[in-house]
Amino acid sequence: LKSLEIEEKINKIRWLKRKNPAHFLLSTNDKTIKLWKVSERDRRAEGYNLRDESGQLVDTSAISTLRVPVLKPMELMIEASPRRIFANAHTYHINSISINSDQETYLSADDLRINLWHLEVTDQSFNIVDIKPTNMEELTEVITAAEFHPHDCNTFVYSSSKGTIRLCDMRVSALCDSHAKLFEEPEDPTNRSFFSEIISSISDVKFSNSGRYMISRDYLTVKVWDLHMETKPIETYPVHEYLRSKLCSLYENDC
Repeated sequence: LKSLEIEEKINKIRWLKRKNPAHFLLSTNDKTIKLWKVSERDRRAEGYNLRDESGQLVDTSAISTLRVPVLKPMELMIEASPRRIFANAHTYHINSISINSDQETYLSADDLRINLWHLEVTDQSFNIVDIKPTNMEELTEVITAAEFHPHDCNTFVYSSSKGTIRLCDMRVSALCDSHAKLFEEPEDPTNRSFFSEIISSISDVKFSNSGRYMISRDYLTVKVWDLHMETKPIETYPVHEYLRSKLCSLYENDC
């Protein structure tokens, strides 16, 4: 067994929709996902019957009158408390979490697997994608990001280090190893180089608010995809184009 030290860092934060005055959010480090409640108080109750002002219990036999507690203004207090901890479900480091549009479930993705959780259930999750090969020496790609569709609760996408985005439909089967759509831009043979595969790895993918488009980020570009067209992105924006000539030194410096 290899023991890996878990770094003190947050990989992703996702907010839940507001249902009451408090905010709820999911956060994840490399291994553990937590549901947090963030609330603020600017008033406190005073005038208890069974306790004095310092909070100590009073002798009940000495109580002759009943008081109605009242709310008094106080200095604003912000409290953050972990409400649930979802642990021990990932062998590899978690790279993404995404809350479903039904606001009841969410997914968490690591290098080789994607799990589906219910926000109320901490000790059980369902494996919906598993790309781990039988022989790890045959491993050719890893999952880099995963995201639920903003409106369709049955649809999600995940991107890979090979520069592909797969769209999966959970209505088809319980295990979504076979995708419904595959978004991949054919490689231009004239631009092929030693670094092609490395720079085509997608670091993140996001849906537009309408759910019609996706935006993906690889090493040198941002691409906009239409969900109705898998063959190529509808727009490509070069980012850091000046790095293209420096790829060799970046590779040698592990950058």
